[in-house]
Amino acid sequence: MIGAPQTRQISKLQRWAVLATVSVGLLMIVLDNSILYTALPTLTRELGATGSQALWIINAYPVVMAGLLLGSGTLGDRVGHRRMFLIGLVIFGVASLVAAFSPTAWVLIGARALLAVGAATMMPATLALIAVTFEDERERNIAFGVWGSLSTVGMAIGPIVGGSLLQAFWWGSVFLINVPVVIAAIVATLVLAPPNDPNPEKKWDLVSSIWALVGLVGAVLAIKELAHVPQNWALIVGAAISSGIGFVLFVRRQRRLAEPLLEFSIFRNERFTSGVIAASLSMFAVAGIQLITTQRYQLLEGFSPLGAGLLVAAAALGALPSSLIGGAILHRTGLRPIIVGGLAIALVGAVLILFGARTSLPLLVAGLVVVGIGTGFAMSVASIAIVGGAPPGREGMASSVEEVSYEFGSLTAVALLGSLVSFVYSMSIRVPFGAPDAARQSLPDALAVADAHPGLFDAAHLAYNTAYTVTMIVIAVILAVATAVTAWLLRTGDREAANVPVGV
Repeated sequence: MIGAPQTRQISKLQRWAVLATVSVGLLMIVLDNSILYTALPTLTRELGATGSQALWIINAYPVVMAGLLLGSGTLGDRVGHRRMFLIGLVIFGVASLVAAFSPTAWVLIGARALLAVGAATMMPATLALIAVTFEDERERNIAFGVWGSLSTVGMAIGPIVGGSLLQAFWWGSVFLINVPVVIAAIVATLVLAPPNDPNPEKKWDLVSSIWALVGLVGAVLAIKELAHVPQNWALIVGAAISSGIGFVLFVRRQRRLAEPLLEFSIFRNERFTSGVIAASLSMFAVAGIQLITTQRYQLLEGFSPLGAGLLVAAAALGALPSSLIGGAILHRTGLRPIIVGGLAIALVGAVLILFGARTSLPLLVAGLVVVGIGTGFAMSVASIAIVGGAPPGREGMASSVEEVSYEFGSLTAVALLGSLVSFVYSMSIRVPFGAPDAARQSLPDALAVADAHPGLFDAAHLAYNTAYTVTMIVIAVILAVATAVTAWLLRTGDREAANVPVGV
Protein backbone atom coordinates (compact mmCIF):
# COMPACT_ATOMS: atom_id res chain seq x y z
CA MET A 1 0.00 0.00 0.00
CA ILE A 2 1.23 3.51 -0.81
CA GLY A 3 2.48 5.33 2.19
CA ALA A 4 3.14 2.10 4.13
CA PRO A 5 5.82 2.11 6.82
CA GLN A 6 9.39 1.77 5.67
CA THR A 7 11.04 -1.62 5.88
CA ARG A 8 14.52 -0.12 6.24
CA GLN A 9 15.98 3.13 7.44
CA ILE A 10 16.88 5.61 4.72
CA SER A 11 19.58 8.15 5.46
CA LYS A 12 19.00 11.86 4.94
CA LEU A 13 21.49 11.97 2.07
CA GLN A 14 19.77 9.03 0.40
CA ARG A 15 16.33 10.61 0.81
CA TRP A 16 17.37 13.75 -1.02
CA ALA A 17 19.22 11.68 -3.63
CA VAL A 18 15.97 9.79 -4.30
CA LEU A 19 14.18 13.12 -4.66
CA ALA A 20 16.82 14.27 -7.15
CA THR A 21 16.41 11.05 -9.15
CA VAL A 22 12.63 11.16 -9.43
CA SER A 23 12.83 14.89 -10.07
CA VAL A 24 14.99 14.20 -13.11
CA GLY A 25 12.35 11.77 -14.34
CA LEU A 26 9.58 14.29 -13.77
CA LEU A 27 11.61 17.04 -15.42
CA MET A 28 11.97 14.96 -18.58
CA ILE A 29 8.21 14.35 -18.62
CA VAL A 30 7.39 18.04 -18.26
CA LEU A 31 10.10 19.19 -20.66
CA ASP A 32 8.66 17.06 -23.43
CA ASN A 33 5.44 19.05 -23.12
CA SER A 34 7.09 22.38 -23.91
CA ILE A 35 10.40 21.57 -25.61
CA LEU A 36 8.68 21.55 -29.00
CA TYR A 37 7.22 25.05 -28.68
CA THR A 38 10.37 26.57 -30.15
CA ALA A 39 11.19 23.52 -32.29
CA LEU A 40 7.79 23.22 -33.98
CA PRO A 41 8.45 25.64 -36.87
CA THR A 42 11.66 23.73 -37.69
CA LEU A 43 9.98 20.33 -37.32
CA THR A 44 7.09 21.37 -39.55
CA ARG A 45 9.45 22.58 -42.24
CA GLU A 46 11.89 19.63 -42.13
CA LEU A 47 9.21 16.92 -42.10
CA GLY A 48 6.76 18.71 -44.37
CA ALA A 49 4.05 18.42 -41.71
CA THR A 50 0.56 19.74 -42.36
CA GLY A 51 -1.27 21.93 -39.85
CA SER A 52 -3.17 18.94 -38.47
CA GLN A 53 0.04 16.89 -38.19
CA ALA A 54 1.72 19.77 -36.36
CA LEU A 55 -1.17 19.77 -33.89
CA TRP A 56 -0.75 16.08 -33.18
CA ILE A 57 3.04 16.29 -32.95
CA ILE A 58 2.36 18.55 -29.96
CA ASN A 59 -0.87 17.04 -28.64
CA ALA A 60 -0.30 13.29 -29.05
CA TYR A 61 1.90 13.43 -25.95
CA PRO A 62 -0.42 15.14 -23.43
CA VAL A 63 -3.59 13.50 -24.83
CA VAL A 64 -2.30 9.93 -24.48
CA MET A 65 -0.69 10.69 -21.13
CA ALA A 66 -3.84 12.23 -19.67
CA GLY A 67 -5.88 9.25 -20.85
CA LEU A 68 -3.56 6.72 -19.23
CA LEU A 69 -2.62 8.50 -16.00
CA LEU A 70 -5.80 7.66 -14.10
CA GLY A 71 -5.12 3.96 -14.52
CA SER A 72 -1.36 4.01 -14.13
CA GLY A 73 -1.52 5.15 -10.50
CA THR A 74 -3.62 2.11 -9.59
CA LEU A 75 -1.38 -0.15 -11.66
CA GLY A 76 1.57 1.22 -9.69
CA ASP A 77 -0.18 0.21 -6.46
CA ARG A 78 -0.51 -3.29 -7.88
CA VAL A 79 2.98 -3.92 -9.29
CA GLY A 80 5.03 -1.52 -7.16
CA HIS A 81 6.03 2.07 -7.86
CA ARG A 82 9.77 1.48 -8.09
CA ARG A 83 9.13 -1.10 -10.82
CA MET A 84 6.71 1.24 -12.61
CA PHE A 85 9.27 4.03 -12.56
CA LEU A 86 11.92 1.77 -14.09
CA ILE A 87 9.55 0.42 -16.76
CA GLY A 88 8.47 3.94 -17.63
CA LEU A 89 12.09 5.08 -17.98
CA VAL A 90 12.84 2.25 -20.41
CA ILE A 91 9.78 3.01 -22.57
CA PHE A 92 10.60 6.72 -22.51
CA GLY A 93 14.18 6.08 -23.61
CA VAL A 94 13.18 3.80 -26.51
CA ALA A 95 10.49 6.22 -27.68
CA SER A 96 13.00 9.09 -27.57
CA LEU A 97 15.29 7.22 -29.93
CA VAL A 98 12.43 6.54 -32.36
CA ALA A 99 11.30 10.19 -32.21
CA ALA A 100 14.84 11.51 -32.82
CA PHE A 101 15.20 9.61 -36.07
CA SER A 102 11.60 9.77 -37.33
CA PRO A 103 11.55 9.93 -41.15
CA THR A 104 7.98 11.27 -41.41
CA ALA A 105 5.54 13.34 -39.39
CA TRP A 106 3.30 10.32 -38.72
CA VAL A 107 6.21 8.29 -37.34
CA LEU A 108 7.04 11.20 -35.06
CA ILE A 109 3.40 11.39 -33.90
CA GLY A 110 3.50 7.67 -33.09
CA ALA A 111 6.76 8.11 -31.20
CA ARG A 112 5.26 10.98 -29.23
CA ALA A 113 2.35 8.73 -28.28
CA LEU A 114 4.83 6.07 -27.09
CA LEU A 115 6.69 8.74 -25.11
CA ALA A 116 3.37 9.46 -23.41
CA VAL A 117 2.99 5.79 -22.46
CA GLY A 118 6.39 5.90 -20.77
CA ALA A 119 5.60 9.20 -19.08
CA ALA A 120 2.22 7.97 -17.81
CA THR A 121 3.89 4.84 -16.47
CA MET A 122 6.50 6.63 -14.40
CA MET A 123 4.80 9.91 -13.46
CA PRO A 124 2.61 8.60 -10.58
CA ALA A 125 5.63 6.66 -9.35
CA THR A 126 7.63 9.88 -8.92
CA LEU A 127 5.09 11.15 -6.41
CA ALA A 128 4.72 7.77 -4.72
CA LEU A 129 8.46 7.27 -4.26
CA ILE A 130 8.71 10.67 -2.58
CA ALA A 131 5.93 9.72 -0.17
CA VAL A 132 7.46 6.40 0.87
CA THR A 133 10.94 7.92 1.14
CA PHE A 134 10.12 10.98 3.28
CA GLU A 135 8.51 10.09 6.61
CA ASP A 136 9.08 13.45 8.32
CA GLU A 137 6.13 15.76 7.61
CA ARG A 138 8.17 18.95 7.18
CA GLU A 139 10.66 17.28 4.86
CA ARG A 140 7.80 15.72 2.90
CA ASN A 141 6.09 19.09 2.40
CA ILE A 142 9.34 20.59 1.11
CA ALA A 143 9.85 17.58 -1.19
CA PHE A 144 6.34 18.01 -2.55
CA GLY A 145 7.09 21.70 -3.06
CA VAL A 146 10.14 20.77 -5.12
CA TRP A 147 8.02 18.28 -7.09
CA GLY A 148 5.38 20.91 -7.78
CA SER A 149 7.94 23.53 -8.76
CA LEU A 150 9.32 21.29 -11.49
CA SER A 151 5.98 21.40 -13.32
CA THR A 152 6.35 25.17 -13.75
CA VAL A 153 10.12 25.24 -14.12
CA GLY A 154 10.12 22.37 -16.60
CA MET A 155 7.51 24.07 -18.74
CA ALA A 156 9.49 27.30 -18.56
CA ILE A 157 12.91 25.93 -19.51
CA GLY A 158 11.60 23.55 -22.17
CA PRO A 159 11.66 26.24 -24.87
CA ILE A 160 15.21 27.21 -23.83
CA VAL A 161 16.43 23.63 -24.06
CA GLY A 162 14.73 23.19 -27.42
CA GLY A 163 16.07 26.47 -28.76
CA SER A 164 19.62 25.77 -27.53
CA LEU A 165 19.71 22.34 -29.14
CA LEU A 166 18.38 23.68 -32.43
CA GLN A 167 21.14 26.30 -32.44
CA ALA A 168 23.79 23.58 -32.45
CA PHE A 169 22.19 20.36 -33.73
CA TRP A 170 19.40 18.97 -35.90
CA TRP A 171 15.78 18.80 -34.68
CA GLY A 172 16.10 15.19 -33.49
CA SER A 173 18.42 16.32 -30.72
CA VAL A 174 15.43 17.60 -28.71
CA PHE A 175 14.48 13.94 -28.24
CA LEU A 176 17.89 12.30 -28.26
CA ILE A 177 18.95 14.29 -25.19
CA ASN A 178 16.56 12.14 -23.13
CA VAL A 179 18.52 8.93 -23.68
CA PRO A 180 21.62 9.55 -21.48
CA VAL A 181 19.36 11.07 -18.81
CA VAL A 182 17.19 7.94 -18.84
CA ILE A 183 20.24 5.69 -18.44
CA ALA A 184 21.54 7.72 -15.48
CA ALA A 185 18.09 7.72 -13.82
CA ILE A 186 17.78 3.93 -14.18
CA VAL A 187 21.14 3.38 -12.49
CA ALA A 188 20.33 5.84 -9.69
CA THR A 189 16.92 4.23 -9.07
CA LEU A 190 18.41 0.75 -8.82
CA VAL A 191 20.96 1.98 -6.29
CA LEU A 192 18.96 4.49 -4.23
CA ALA A 193 15.21 3.91 -4.37
CA PRO A 194 13.34 2.06 -1.58
CA PRO A 195 12.49 -1.61 -2.26
CA ASN A 196 9.56 -2.37 -4.54
CA ASP A 197 6.33 -2.78 -2.55
CA PRO A 198 3.59 -4.30 -4.78
CA ASN A 199 0.02 -4.98 -3.68
CA PRO A 200 -1.44 -7.74 -5.92
CA GLU A 201 -4.89 -7.23 -4.37
CA LYS A 202 -5.26 -3.84 -6.04
CA LYS A 203 -7.49 -3.80 -9.14
CA TRP A 204 -6.48 -2.21 -12.43
CA ASP A 205 -8.97 -1.35 -15.17
CA LEU A 206 -7.51 -0.79 -18.65
CA VAL A 207 -10.94 -0.33 -20.25
CA SER A 208 -11.59 2.85 -18.26
CA SER A 209 -8.31 4.34 -19.48
CA ILE A 210 -9.23 3.51 -23.07
CA TRP A 211 -12.61 5.26 -22.79
CA ALA A 212 -10.95 8.31 -21.24
CA LEU A 213 -8.44 8.35 -24.10
CA VAL A 214 -11.20 8.14 -26.73
CA GLY A 215 -12.99 11.06 -25.10
CA LEU A 216 -9.88 13.23 -24.97
CA VAL A 217 -8.75 12.53 -28.55
CA GLY A 218 -12.21 13.26 -29.92
CA ALA A 219 -12.46 16.51 -27.96
CA VAL A 220 -9.05 17.78 -29.12
CA LEU A 221 -9.79 16.90 -32.75
CA ALA A 222 -13.18 18.67 -32.63
CA ILE A 223 -11.66 21.79 -31.04
CA LYS A 224 -8.87 21.98 -33.61
CA GLU A 225 -11.21 21.56 -36.56
CA LEU A 226 -13.60 24.21 -35.20
CA ALA A 227 -10.72 26.70 -35.34
CA HIS A 228 -9.94 25.78 -38.95
CA VAL A 229 -11.40 27.98 -41.68
CA PRO A 230 -13.37 26.58 -43.47
CA GLN A 231 -14.51 23.93 -41.01
CA ASN A 232 -14.98 20.28 -41.90
CA TRP A 233 -18.33 19.77 -40.18
CA ALA A 234 -18.45 16.04 -40.84
CA LEU A 235 -15.15 15.64 -38.99
CA ILE A 236 -16.26 17.97 -36.19
CA VAL A 237 -19.52 16.10 -35.63
CA GLY A 238 -17.81 12.69 -35.80
CA ALA A 239 -15.10 13.75 -33.35
CA ALA A 240 -17.64 15.30 -30.97
CA ILE A 241 -19.81 12.16 -31.02
CA SER A 242 -16.78 9.94 -30.41
CA SER A 243 -15.69 12.17 -27.55
CA GLY A 244 -19.16 12.12 -25.99
CA ILE A 245 -19.40 8.34 -26.25
CA GLY A 246 -15.96 7.90 -24.71
CA PHE A 247 -16.68 10.15 -21.74
CA VAL A 248 -20.19 8.73 -21.15
CA LEU A 249 -18.89 5.16 -21.17
CA PHE A 250 -16.04 6.18 -18.86
CA VAL A 251 -18.45 7.73 -16.33
CA ARG A 252 -20.86 4.78 -16.48
CA ARG A 253 -18.04 2.31 -15.96
CA GLN A 254 -16.71 4.22 -12.95
CA ARG A 255 -20.12 4.03 -11.29
CA ARG A 256 -20.20 0.24 -11.69
CA LEU A 257 -16.67 -0.53 -10.49
CA ALA A 258 -16.00 -1.41 -6.86
CA GLU A 259 -12.67 0.47 -7.14
CA PRO A 260 -13.15 3.09 -9.88
CA LEU A 261 -10.25 4.97 -11.42
CA LEU A 262 -12.13 8.15 -10.58
CA GLU A 263 -14.60 8.41 -7.71
CA PHE A 264 -16.62 11.52 -8.54
CA SER A 265 -17.86 12.06 -4.99
CA ILE A 266 -14.32 13.05 -4.01
CA PHE A 267 -14.88 16.43 -5.67
CA ARG A 268 -17.25 17.32 -2.83
CA ASN A 269 -14.13 17.81 -0.71
CA GLU A 270 -13.33 21.54 -1.03
CA ARG A 271 -9.62 21.03 -0.32
CA PHE A 272 -9.34 18.38 -3.02
CA THR A 273 -11.24 20.42 -5.61
CA SER A 274 -9.28 23.60 -4.88
CA GLY A 275 -6.05 21.65 -5.44
CA VAL A 276 -7.29 20.31 -8.78
CA ILE A 277 -8.26 23.82 -9.89
CA ALA A 278 -4.92 25.27 -8.78
CA ALA A 279 -2.90 22.57 -10.53
CA SER A 280 -4.82 22.47 -13.81
CA LEU A 281 -5.44 26.19 -14.32
CA SER A 282 -1.94 27.24 -13.23
CA MET A 283 -0.53 24.86 -15.81
CA PHE A 284 -3.13 26.06 -18.33
CA ALA A 285 -1.92 29.64 -17.88
CA VAL A 286 1.80 28.84 -18.02
CA ALA A 287 1.53 26.52 -21.04
CA GLY A 288 -0.77 28.86 -22.92
CA ILE A 289 1.34 31.95 -22.33
CA GLN A 290 4.51 30.12 -23.35
CA LEU A 291 2.97 28.66 -26.50
CA ILE A 292 1.53 31.87 -27.91
CA THR A 293 4.44 34.06 -26.78
CA THR A 294 7.19 31.91 -28.31
CA GLN A 295 5.27 31.73 -31.58
CA ARG A 296 4.60 35.48 -31.64
CA TYR A 297 8.17 36.53 -31.00
CA GLN A 298 9.64 34.04 -33.46
CA LEU A 299 7.21 34.72 -36.29
CA LEU A 300 6.63 38.46 -35.90
CA GLU A 301 9.64 39.86 -34.07
CA GLY A 302 12.34 37.70 -35.65
CA PHE A 303 13.52 36.03 -32.45
CA SER A 304 15.55 32.85 -32.84
CA PRO A 305 14.21 29.66 -31.18
CA LEU A 306 16.75 30.16 -28.40
CA GLY A 307 15.87 33.82 -28.01
CA ALA A 308 12.16 33.04 -27.75
CA GLY A 309 12.91 30.28 -25.27
CA LEU A 310 15.00 32.58 -23.10
CA LEU A 311 12.21 35.15 -23.19
CA VAL A 312 9.46 32.89 -21.81
CA ALA A 313 11.89 31.27 -19.36
CA ALA A 314 11.49 34.42 -17.30
CA ALA A 315 8.56 32.57 -15.73
CA ALA A 316 11.02 30.08 -14.23
CA LEU A 317 12.87 32.89 -12.45
CA GLY A 318 9.79 33.51 -10.38
CA ALA A 319 8.49 29.96 -10.16
CA LEU A 320 11.43 28.20 -8.56
CA PRO A 321 11.81 30.30 -5.39
CA SER A 322 8.06 30.69 -4.84
CA SER A 323 7.52 26.94 -5.23
CA LEU A 324 10.13 26.18 -2.59
CA ILE A 325 8.80 28.87 -0.25
CA GLY A 326 5.23 27.61 -0.63
CA GLY A 327 6.09 24.10 0.50
CA ALA A 328 8.25 25.40 3.35
CA ILE A 329 5.64 27.74 4.88
CA LEU A 330 2.54 25.59 4.34
CA HIS A 331 2.57 24.32 7.93
CA ARG A 332 2.31 27.93 9.14
CA THR A 333 -0.20 29.40 6.70
CA GLY A 334 -2.44 26.59 5.52
CA LEU A 335 -3.58 26.21 1.93
CA ARG A 336 -5.79 29.26 1.37
CA PRO A 337 -3.21 32.08 1.35
CA ILE A 338 -0.83 30.14 -0.89
CA ILE A 339 -3.35 28.84 -3.45
CA VAL A 340 -5.62 31.89 -3.66
CA GLY A 341 -2.77 34.37 -3.31
CA GLY A 342 -0.71 32.56 -5.93
CA LEU A 343 -3.52 32.59 -8.49
CA ALA A 344 -4.17 36.27 -7.80
CA ILE A 345 -0.48 37.09 -8.35
CA ALA A 346 -0.54 35.12 -11.62
CA LEU A 347 -3.55 37.18 -12.72
CA VAL A 348 -1.56 40.39 -12.16
CA GLY A 349 1.26 38.91 -14.25
CA ALA A 350 -1.11 38.05 -17.11
CA VAL A 351 -2.35 41.66 -17.19
CA LEU A 352 1.25 42.92 -17.30
CA ILE A 353 1.99 40.59 -20.22
CA LEU A 354 -1.13 41.82 -22.02
CA PHE A 355 0.05 45.43 -21.87
CA GLY A 356 3.74 44.61 -22.29
CA ALA A 357 3.19 42.79 -25.59
CA ARG A 358 1.78 46.03 -27.01
CA THR A 359 4.07 48.59 -25.38
CA SER A 360 7.25 47.34 -23.74
CA LEU A 361 9.31 44.16 -23.82
CA PRO A 362 10.67 44.74 -20.26
CA LEU A 363 7.07 45.00 -19.00
CA LEU A 364 6.25 41.71 -20.72
CA VAL A 365 9.29 40.05 -19.11
CA ALA A 366 8.20 41.40 -15.72
CA GLY A 367 4.76 39.94 -16.33
CA LEU A 368 6.26 36.53 -17.10
CA VAL A 369 8.25 36.64 -13.86
CA VAL A 370 5.12 37.56 -11.88
CA VAL A 371 3.11 34.76 -13.53
CA GLY A 372 5.89 32.37 -12.53
CA ILE A 373 5.81 33.57 -8.92
CA GLY A 374 2.05 33.16 -8.70
CA THR A 375 1.76 29.77 -10.37
CA GLY A 376 4.79 28.56 -8.42
CA PHE A 377 3.03 29.31 -5.14
CA ALA A 378 -0.24 27.72 -6.25
CA MET A 379 1.27 24.55 -7.66
CA SER A 380 3.71 24.07 -4.77
CA VAL A 381 0.85 23.01 -2.48
CA ALA A 382 -1.69 21.73 -5.02
CA SER A 383 -0.32 18.19 -4.65
CA ILE A 384 -0.77 18.28 -0.88
CA ALA A 385 -4.28 19.69 -1.20
CA ILE A 386 -5.33 16.94 -3.61
CA VAL A 387 -3.72 13.98 -1.91
CA GLY A 388 -4.51 15.26 1.58
CA GLY A 389 -8.17 15.61 0.57
CA ALA A 390 -8.52 11.99 -0.53
CA PRO A 391 -10.48 9.51 1.61
CA PRO A 392 -8.51 6.74 3.37
CA GLY A 393 -7.43 4.01 0.99
CA ARG A 394 -7.90 6.18 -2.14
CA GLU A 395 -4.56 7.97 -2.13
CA GLY A 396 -3.47 6.19 -5.31
CA MET A 397 -6.51 7.48 -7.15
CA ALA A 398 -5.89 10.98 -5.77
CA SER A 399 -2.27 11.01 -6.95
CA SER A 400 -3.42 10.02 -10.44
CA VAL A 401 -6.01 12.81 -10.44
CA GLU A 402 -3.32 15.23 -9.33
CA GLU A 403 -1.09 14.31 -12.26
CA VAL A 404 -3.99 14.33 -14.71
CA SER A 405 -4.76 17.87 -13.50
CA TYR A 406 -1.34 19.09 -14.62
CA GLU A 407 -1.50 17.27 -17.95
CA PHE A 408 -5.08 18.31 -18.61
CA GLY A 409 -4.13 21.93 -17.98
CA SER A 410 -1.29 21.71 -20.49
CA LEU A 411 -3.39 19.78 -23.01
CA THR A 412 -6.32 22.17 -22.95
CA ALA A 413 -4.00 25.16 -23.20
CA VAL A 414 -2.46 23.84 -26.40
CA ALA A 415 -5.76 22.67 -27.88
CA LEU A 416 -8.00 25.56 -26.84
CA LEU A 417 -5.63 28.51 -26.89
CA GLY A 418 -3.67 27.36 -29.92
CA SER A 419 -6.96 26.94 -31.77
CA LEU A 420 -8.25 30.29 -30.47
CA VAL A 421 -5.21 32.10 -31.85
CA SER A 422 -5.76 30.47 -35.25
CA PHE A 423 -9.49 31.24 -35.23
CA VAL A 424 -9.17 34.90 -34.27
CA TYR A 425 -6.33 35.37 -36.77
CA SER A 426 -8.41 33.85 -39.59
CA MET A 427 -11.46 35.92 -38.68
CA SER A 428 -9.64 39.24 -38.30
CA ILE A 429 -7.11 39.30 -41.14
CA ARG A 430 -7.94 41.49 -44.13
CA VAL A 431 -6.18 39.76 -47.01
CA PRO A 432 -5.16 42.26 -49.74
CA PHE A 433 -6.65 41.84 -53.18
CA GLY A 434 -4.80 39.22 -55.21
CA ALA A 435 -3.18 37.48 -52.23
CA PRO A 436 -3.80 33.72 -51.99
CA ASP A 437 -6.58 32.63 -49.67
CA ALA A 438 -4.07 30.34 -47.90
CA ALA A 439 -2.75 33.47 -46.18
CA ARG A 440 -5.96 33.43 -44.15
CA GLN A 441 -5.23 29.98 -42.73
CA SER A 442 -2.20 30.77 -40.58
CA LEU A 443 0.50 33.35 -39.99
CA PRO A 444 3.32 31.14 -41.44
CA ASP A 445 1.28 30.72 -44.65
CA ALA A 446 0.84 34.48 -44.91
CA LEU A 447 4.50 35.25 -44.23
CA ALA A 448 5.58 32.71 -46.86
CA VAL A 449 3.98 34.79 -49.65
CA ALA A 450 4.09 38.26 -48.06
CA ASP A 451 6.99 39.52 -50.19
CA ALA A 452 4.96 39.07 -53.38
CA HIS A 453 1.85 40.83 -52.06
CA PRO A 454 2.25 44.36 -50.69
CA GLY A 455 0.29 44.97 -47.54
CA LEU A 456 -0.02 41.32 -46.61
CA PHE A 457 2.72 41.40 -43.98
CA ASP A 458 1.12 44.34 -42.15
CA ALA A 459 -2.31 42.72 -42.36
CA ALA A 460 -1.00 39.44 -40.97
CA HIS A 461 0.96 41.25 -38.26
CA LEU A 462 -2.12 43.16 -37.14
CA ALA A 463 -4.35 40.06 -37.19
CA TYR A 464 -1.92 37.97 -35.17
CA ASN A 465 -1.46 40.72 -32.60
CA THR A 466 -5.24 40.85 -32.26
CA ALA A 467 -5.33 37.09 -31.79
CA TYR A 468 -2.58 37.29 -29.17
CA THR A 469 -4.43 40.02 -27.26
CA VAL A 470 -7.73 38.13 -27.28
CA THR A 471 -6.02 34.95 -26.09
CA MET A 472 -4.23 36.74 -23.24
CA ILE A 473 -7.54 38.25 -22.15
CA VAL A 474 -9.03 34.75 -22.03
CA ILE A 475 -6.10 33.54 -19.89
CA ALA A 476 -6.54 36.50 -17.51
CA VAL A 477 -10.27 35.84 -17.18
CA ILE A 478 -9.67 32.16 -16.41
CA LEU A 479 -7.12 33.08 -13.72
CA ALA A 480 -9.61 35.53 -12.23
CA VAL A 481 -12.30 32.84 -12.11
CA ALA A 482 -9.84 30.34 -10.58
CA THR A 483 -8.90 32.87 -7.89
CA ALA A 484 -12.53 33.53 -7.00
CA VAL A 485 -13.56 29.87 -6.98
CA THR A 486 -10.65 28.67 -4.83
CA ALA A 487 -11.18 31.56 -2.43
CA TRP A 488 -14.80 30.45 -2.03
CA LEU A 489 -13.94 26.75 -1.68
CA LEU A 490 -11.38 27.50 1.05
CA ARG A 491 -13.45 30.30 2.59
CA THR A 492 -13.49 28.72 6.08
CA GLY A 493 -9.70 28.54 6.14
CA ASP A 494 -7.69 25.34 5.96
CA ARG A 495 -4.75 25.77 8.30
CA GLU A 496 -5.14 22.24 9.57
CA ALA A 497 -4.78 20.88 6.04
CA ALA A 498 -1.10 21.67 6.15
CA ASN A 499 -0.63 18.99 8.79
CA VAL A 500 -2.51 16.19 7.06
CA PRO A 501 -0.22 13.18 6.64
CA VAL A 502 0.35 12.73 2.96
CA GLY A 503 0.67 9.29 1.42
CA VAL A 504 0.39 8.72 -2.26
